[in-house]
Amino acid sequence: MSDLYSVPLTTLVDEFKLEVVYASTDYERIQIMVEDLARPGLQLAGFFDHFEPARLQVMGNVEVCYLQKLTPAERAITFDRLLSYKVPALLVARNMEPDPQCMEMARKHDVTVLKSHEATSTIVSAIISYLKAALAPRVTRHGVLMEVYGEGLLLLGESGMGKSEAAVELLKRGHRLIADDAVEIRKVSSSSLVGTAPALIRNYVELRGIGIVNVAKLFGMGAVRTENEIDLVINIVPWNTQKVYDRLGLEEQYTEILGVKIPMYTIPITPGRNLAVILEVAAMNNRQRKLGYNPAQEFTEQIDQYHLQKQNEE
Repeated sequence: MSDLYSVPLTTLVDEFKLEVVYASTDYERIQIMVEDLARPGLQLAGFFDHFEPARLQVMGNVEVCYLQKLTPAERAITFDRLLSYKVPALLVARNMEPDPQCMEMARKHDVTVLKSHEATSTIVSAIISYLKAALAPRVTRHGVLMEVYGEGLLLLGESGMGKSEAAVELLKRGHRLIADDAVEIRKVSSSSLVGTAPALIRNYVELRGIGIVNVAKLFGMGAVRTENEIDLVINIVPWNTQKVYDRLGLEEQYTEILGVKIPMYTIPITPGRNLAVILEVAAMNNRQRKLGYNPAQEFTEQIDQYHLQKQNEE
């Protein structure tokens, strides 16, 4: 269960076009705080061990057919037990009508009853996917998120390093902006992160000396995206002559965000370096590596083969 994030039940109703058969007195205030749904088959049979009442309960054809085999009095007792746990709502799929005993106990325990036209498996999987994204753990990082050749590049670095300027140059080259200055990062699975922009600053870029620029209006709607998976982190640092930088690319760097390891490049910059071109190459190189090709490894193998051949000739 998430202590920080929740989704209003009214939002789910609007998003999935659910029909409200009965609205509880607290309908407008109900919050969904767990990403899983439950089909109360065992509970309808009277088994409530390990029951999670915070989950949205969904009844499909199997549950309804089972209930039809019970007498009206037995159905009343069954729904009385289930709805006494004050679940967020009871959703009936396949456009089936809740029976009178269900509605009677819903009013008694003040539990919302919903109805969907979709098949049970379809509506369950769709709502779970939606809730997983909405309730995912998240963190906000100072940076810029761009989509470059289909790769999500998260640009990090101190203020004044030229991240926003590089973003504008990438926009001119046909790539897309997701977020500037603040990036909201959500952990949508054990191995993937998705970034988006806070609603207040979405589609805006700040350029020192010019001010705020609306990217969607200046470059067109094709230049922005609402969210994107983060595939690569670019750490932009000022050039330090005292440091030795990796020139072959053999050293694989990673950074960890919300427990997920993401590939990272550290790019030192000096005046005159075309950062936008470097970022494009970084995106294409990362794409190649994901497809199994590593140019640095291939290059070192060629060098080793060359020296071995020289030794054999001697």
